[in-house]
Order: sequence, then C-alpha cells, then structure tokens
Amino acid sequence: MGEDEKVNREALAPREYGESLDLGMEFNTTEEIKVPEKLIDQVIGQEHAVEVIRTAATQKRHVLLIGEPGTGKSMLGQAMAELLPTENLEDILVFPNPEDENMPKIKTVPACQGRRIVEKYREKAKGQESIKSYILLFVMFTVMLALFIDFSATTLLMGLFVVILTIMALSNMRLKGSVLVPKLLVDNCGRSKAPFIDATGAHAGALLGDVRHDPFQSGGLGTPAHERVEPGMIHRAHRGVLFIDEVATLSLKMQQSLLTAMQEKKFPITGQSEMSSGAMVRTEPVPCDFVLVAAGNLDTVDKMHPALRSRIRGYGYEVYMRTTMPDTIENRRKLIQFVAQEVKRDGKIPHFTRDAVEEIVREAQKRAGRKGHLTLRLRDLGGIVRAAGDIAVKKGKKYVEREDVLEAIRMAKPLEKQLADWYIERKKEYQVIKTEGSEIGRVNGLAVIGEQSGIVLPIEAVVAPAASKEEGKIIVTGKLGEIAKEAVQNVSAIIKRYKGEDISRYDIHVQFLQTYEGVEGDSASISVATAVISALEEIPIRQDVAMTGSLSVRGEVLPIGGATPKIEAAIEAGIKTVIIPKSNEKDVFLSKDKAEKVQIFPVETIDEVLEIALEEGEKKRELLRRIREALPLSL
Repeated sequence: MGEDEKVNREALAPREYGESLDLGMEFNTTEEIKVPEKLIDQVIGQEHAVEVIRTAATQKRHVLLIGEPGTGKSMLGQAMAELLPTENLEDILVFPNPEDENMPKIKTVPACQGRRIVEKYREKAKGQESIKSYILLFVMFTVMLALFIDFSATTLLMGLFVVILTIMALSNMRLKGSVLVPKLLVDNCGRSKAPFIDATGAHAGALLGDVRHDPFQSGGLGTPAHERVEPGMIHRAHRGVLFIDEVATLSLKMQQSLLTAMQEKKFPITGQSEMSSGAMVRTEPVPCDFVLVAAGNLDTVDKMHPALRSRIRGYGYEVYMRTTMPDTIENRRKLIQFVAQEVKRDGKIPHFTRDAVEEIVREAQKRAGRKGHLTLRLRDLGGIVRAAGDIAVKKGKKYVEREDVLEAIRMAKPLEKQLADWYIERKKEYQVIKTEGSEIGRVNGLAVIGEQSGIVLPIEAVVAPAASKEEGKIIVTGKLGEIAKEAVQNVSAIIKRYKGEDISRYDIHVQFLQTYEGVEGDSASISVATAVISALEEIPIRQDVAMTGSLSVRGEVLPIGGATPKIEAAIEAGIKTVIIPKSNEKDVFLSKDKAEKVQIFPVETIDEVLEIALEEGEKKRELLRRIREALPLSL
C-alpha cells in the first residue's frame, strides 16, 4: 500500500468525569432514598446468590460462597440469619454428673428457660452458703476471744492466719449433699433473630469448645468440671448460622471435626490441650444444629477437605459471586441505594448529593474493567464513600459533593497505586522511562500492579547474529511468567510471516527493564512485536508513545484488562500518546484534566500500531506495505 492508502484514524475521545449520567431516578440527596430494613434486600447485584440464600434459609441447607473479597459474602451470611425462624431457639445447660464428674450432663430447654433454671438452683445454693457464714463467724469470734485473753503479736498473727485459711477453705469447700448450680452454656433469651456466629480464623478451642485447666485438682478445692466447660462457636450457632470465611485455612483435623458436627448435629466438648486437666473432661454430646455458610476464593475449593465440600454440595448449594453487573438503569439505581446504605451504616458521615452519587457510579464503571459493566467489589467502593464523607465532615459541609468524591478517589489510593507512583517517579529520575525523542528497539509498554494500578514498562530488543549454526533463538529476560513467555514466542510467528526470509540466523534478545517484581500476562505482546520489528528493520520508535495489547499470530490486536489505570500511568509518566486495542475503546474512563493530556488511539491490527509508533520515513512505508501484504489482516 502506498501513502495515499494509509488508514485514516482519529484519536479516541475518552468518556470523561463531569458528563451527564442518567441515574434512572430523580433525587437531590441520598437522604431521600429509602434503605430496606432486611439485609437480604440490601445485597447489591448478586441476584442468584440472594435466591440461593432464601431457599437455603427455608430448607436449612449449607452454602459455599466462592468469590473475590468485598463482593458481599459475609453480608449474605448475616442476611441468612435474619431469614431463619426464631421460635425454635433453645438454651443449652451443662449439669454436674454425680456418677462421673468428668462427664458433665447436657440439657436443652426452650429459649429463656435456661436463666430461670439457673436462678432456681442458685436460690437453693444460697441456703447452704449461710452455713459457711456461720462457721466463719464462729472462727472470727474464737480469734477475738483469744486476743482478749492474751493480746500479743504472736496471737494476732496466728489469728489472722486462721481467719484467712478459713475463708479460703470455705470458698472452695463443698458440703455433703450440696447443690451445684448448672452452667448456662448457650443463652438465646431475648434474641430477635437467629444467631450469626463468625468463626473466621478461629482456633480449635474457640470453634469446637474447650474445658479450662484447673490448678486445684484435689483436696476439695477444685472447680467442678461442669463449671469449666466453655461452648464452641459451633454450639453458640445452634439453630442459627455459622459463618467461616477462608474456610480452607482451618486445619484438616478441624475441618473433619466440623464435618462430624454437621452430620451428627451435636458435638461433645473436651479440653483441647493434652497438657491441661481439661483434657480429662468430656461432656455428653452438645447440640449444634447450625447452617454453615462457608466462603473463600477459588483456591479455597482445592484446599478444602473433600468430604466437607462433598457434604455442602450434597446437602446444600455452591455459589460463585459475581464481580461485575451490567451497566443498566436498574443497576445504577441499586448503586444509589448502596450509597444511601453506606451512609446509614456508617452513621458519622453526611448524605451525598446527586452529583456526588454520579461520581461514585462513574468510579464503579471504571473499576469494573469491562465495557458496559459496574463493579461489584463494593467494599472498595464503600471505602471511597466513607473517605468522601470524612472529607465533607472536615470541611464542615452538610452534604457530600462531587469535589469531595474526586478528592477521596485521589487520596484513598491502594498500596499498589502508591507503589506504582513511586515506581514511575524513580524510573523517570534515573531516565529508565523515556518520554521524548525516538530510539531503535525501545518501546514503552504498559502493565498493571494489583487490579487498579498501572505502570510504564520499558522494553528493549536487540538483533544479533545467531550463536548457534543450527537456529536462532528468542532470548527473553526480566522475570517473566509462563503466559508472558508464550506471548513473546507468538510474536515470532508474525515476524517470520512478514519478513519473508529465514530469521533463524538471528538471535533476538528482548529485555523487560528492571522488572524485579515480575511480569505476567500477554498484554505486552504488541510492545514486544514493535520493539523487535524496530530492531530488525532499524526504524526508530517514538518515545512519547506507550502501548498495551495482546497479539494473535494473525496480527490482530486483542483486548486486555486494566485499560484505564494503564493510560493513567502513561499520563503520569508524561507520555502524550497511548495505543490500546479497539475492543477496549469503551473501557476508558478519565477525568477531564487527564483526558486533555493524552491522545488515545484504538487499533485492531499490528500494522496500525506500527503506523503510529514508528518514526516517519521511507523504511516505515515499505515495512507497512510488506506487513499488509503478508498478513491476513483484512480477514
């Protein structure tokens, strides 16, 4: 193709903050938005999970929630507790066993009756305590009489010793036939909803119950075994919900015990430490008829005890939590509700104006990382809501306004973003990142750290005669992951196709400069291709251009993730032009001040990338002609 056949292309006008956004309803502040009373109605964007939780609560089924942090897993667990009936709640008491004191008896009664039973036994015990009082009075009278007869220092000290010894003995002494007060293990009196117990990260004693150590085990001074019994979270969750996040972090032994409790619906309490006297005590089986809501990420599935997961799958449901929802008017209304909920839940920040809510919705669009979607990582979004509220409080405002939200977005940077800013600043200071002039074989790639933080990734390529007579190699350095290495290999297919000659007599060296943190993914494919082609053809690359995009072996530029944070990193580095895949065109969300600093070119094929990135000249035009003839770009 000649210069007259050059593809016409215009820079993308990014969607900007400040544009009017249809929220689907009229309101002035979130004060006017009604917040649902029930937690289940406050869950945003997880309709399938909500439906499962409703069904599971009705049928008392276990649930495994798998998904990324901040998508509402714990909220669903709490919502389930609200849906469970409260009329069947029970109190659990532990009684002494006269036949075997190391095997206390367990009794369940309807809620609130437990307190009455304990009080009744206490009244009986008080009558016996009066006998001890009489004994103490008699001893004290005897000591006083002895002092009256012979007042001396020796008599006084002996008298005090006798009184103290008597008090200690009486406090631990059990009279024959004495009444032992039962212990109320689980008290559900006055509950308006079923128990919700969060057992995340619990150790064995806290989860399964324990028996405290007794240092006085003989001579009638010891604490009765039943008084040393402590309920576990599985027992306190009886007739309620036991929630365990990152369930795979529990040891296999604890998961096995949890499985036994789920199957039998009761589990005895014993001392967890073999070195403790509590290990001698083992109660009768204690009721623990709970609904398990387990949560975690995808790794959790592999690390769970197979039998435990089988139990949940066979007698319950598995749910994958969505990370985005479609950007529809209905879902934008849900985000308005979300902002109102966060304000009410926090209780320390003012309500948001309509303009401020629009900015929250735009941030949800940006963080989704997908065109036409809104993020459901609502914990992170809630952090911006609270940060904006704190800023408004500091300024003494009645409502949170748009500028407060924008300031919160800038201020509440995640650690990855702070690291990326430091990375760019350091690389610019030592001229590792270049933003002016042109160089052969050097290109500014773009990458992400974490999920929302971009960095500029300088890449260099050099072509040298092959060290081996048999074939040349592509040698890559820079701590690359497997996917990134394969992406570099794919680039060679395009080079071989357009070059039209045997490139096996070359060694192609590709270096990702100072990537000590490592590189993974294939979004640097077009950057590598551009650097290598520039080195082969000796055509300089503009250093005010940065690019990101995956590349197929046919020369098509494929979509990548994190388009917006990558572009923002380029802007912060001082780069004026950014190349992105055409497929990511609608994924770009930039503030007005940032949009004015950069030109963004969406491309579909490798020849379009080269047309923008390479310096003008006869070599470039000839290269583009050969590439367009060799590759099936029009197919």
